[in-house]
Amino acid sequence: MSSFVGVIVSDPWLQSQFTQVELRGLKSKFLSAKNQSGNVTFADLPPVLAKLKGVTELTENEITDILKESSPDLNEEVDFESFLRHYLDLQAQASAKVGGPKPQSSFLKATTTTLRHTISESEKSSYVAHINNYLGEDPFLKDYLPLDPASDDIFELAKDGVLLCKLINVAVPNTIDERAINTKKVLNPWERNENHTLCLNSAKAIGCTVVNIGTQDLIEARPHLVVGLMSQIIKIQLLSDLDLKKTPQLVELVEDTKDVEELMGLAPEKVLLKWMNFHLKRAGFEKQVTNFSSDLKDGEAYAHLLNALAPELGTNSTLETTDPTERAKLIIEQAEKLDCKRYVTPKDIVEGSANLNLAFVAQIFQHRNGLSVDQSKIPFADMMEDDAQTSREERCFRLWINSLGIETHVNNLFDTVRGGWVLLEVLEKAAPGSVNWKQASKAAINMPFKKLENCNQVVSIGKELNFSLVNIAGNDIAQGNKKLILAFLWQLMRFSMLNLLKNLRQHSQGKEIGDADILNWANEKVKRSGRSSQMESFKDKNLATGRFFLELLSSVEPRVVNWALVTKGTTDEDKKSNATYIISVARKLGCSIFLLPEDIIEKMILTLTASIMYWSLQKKVGDLEPPSPSQQSEPLSPSLSNNQPPPSPRGDDG
Repeated sequence: MSSFVGVIVSDPWLQSQFTQVELRGLKSKFLSAKNQSGNVTFADLPPVLAKLKGVTELTENEITDILKESSPDLNEEVDFESFLRHYLDLQAQASAKVGGPKPQSSFLKATTTTLRHTISESEKSSYVAHINNYLGEDPFLKDYLPLDPASDDIFELAKDGVLLCKLINVAVPNTIDERAINTKKVLNPWERNENHTLCLNSAKAIGCTVVNIGTQDLIEARPHLVVGLMSQIIKIQLLSDLDLKKTPQLVELVEDTKDVEELMGLAPEKVLLKWMNFHLKRAGFEKQVTNFSSDLKDGEAYAHLLNALAPELGTNSTLETTDPTERAKLIIEQAEKLDCKRYVTPKDIVEGSANLNLAFVAQIFQHRNGLSVDQSKIPFADMMEDDAQTSREERCFRLWINSLGIETHVNNLFDTVRGGWVLLEVLEKAAPGSVNWKQASKAAINMPFKKLENCNQVVSIGKELNFSLVNIAGNDIAQGNKKLILAFLWQLMRFSMLNLLKNLRQHSQGKEIGDADILNWANEKVKRSGRSSQMESFKDKNLATGRFFLELLSSVEPRVVNWALVTKGTTDEDKKSNATYIISVARKLGCSIFLLPEDIIEKMILTLTASIMYWSLQKKVGDLEPPSPSQQSEPLSPSLSNNQPPPSPRGDDG
């Protein structure tokens, strides 16, 4: 059998944005840009990029200006993966120019190929202190902790991936089954890569943005990327209580039910600002705090806040002090009396370190939020009560949407999608060119008719993509009908995954891939590995034991499952243990999984199977170019490929 070397991209997310056909073409274009020295620099790119699909709306001069934003030195050498990232960014810029969503201006601010990045020593020191405090007693890490904040030991320790995985579990307990972490004293390159793959997929699953970070960046412990990822993880931990479900007393910040709905849609840091201003207003402080940087530099807001929250510790000397640094010192001393951990130094406050000030305010909130348990307002929180299944699906779809790299960050799924704009952004990712941006409006949240226009277009596109939308209209989305929104999102996620599989052409021959193909592929893989488990359907009750998926994972990568850790799956506890292990092993391979263990037990599992299938087939694409149809190595059953019944509204049948 003849074979050809394929185009390998180290970042799984970046790989997923292109088919092998596209990658081959782009690699050819990239190589054509080589200069006389045999290298490619940013200065060489504009003529090439200006001719690529989706970028033709931009002139060479405009492309040059955009490239200068991330690389002022156009003579800097650029590698192929950076070229791909810049291409995606330029496509977004071009789309915005003709009326599409605005590009993410920060997408390339920290490209993995530049060495000019600096890190804040104060942030590094604070994160080291956080790690020493929360992980000092960890059975594995205690031999390496405490770290010295003044040294670069944190980066050396991060190279094996164990530290970052453990930090994720501190932020969101039980995200990673620690049995899946490779924790030997000395790891080989494969084991180290597995840990970082597990870390990145798990970080994505708790809401971190990792589109510009690859496993190699973490293996090399590039400081700005390691600190940036740690910052996101720690931020998620510190802001975890700023949620109405965990802290229903937050309803005290609003006046009526309409305001509660708005509060639910705010990002945690916005809720923290709202909480801070609530107490400052009560304390008679007239200024409004709008950020965690410049508005806090003089320390006055801190002084008033702490005096209001802890009057027993209050002192006039903090406000009477005219020296900002001295005032900041007194503020920190007062906060430490509330047992707040030190995240800032006086210098950080005076200089307006946004990340560290946010961490400091979050610490104050955790230790003394000053909110009363007003029984007359607590019933407002009943608006948020969902059944467990709905809550899990909301989380799954919210994290999936945020992982796509769209401009809008979703904090509350049902509230955010009502404007329609976010769904249009996701549809454009899943089916490029499907959205008519001239008929869309981002300002829809305060414009009911525009909002309805967006939602009507969402449903119209869904019908064009053959979604089952018999009982779904644009008004259902605009009014926040949770059941129908989940039904639409399930079909959209399913379409996106099947489209990725379809693009691996040597397996699908360009044909549509359906649920039956995924089912048959999984059964065939397990059968070929010599095991007897089979999946009758995505509703098969026997799947709840978890053993089929562990056998499937073992069949695509034999060394990844430690069978000594697998239970028989007969009791509920054993089933959950297996399900937790399955998710971490899949992420360890490189699968993007947003499910919880309960979702496997209750069989919302098509996305799990499809993710494993995509990873397995993509791995082969990385090794070999697509052969001719007659050379297909892992045939998919063509049966039912184009005749799949629509999924159920709950999405539990695949």
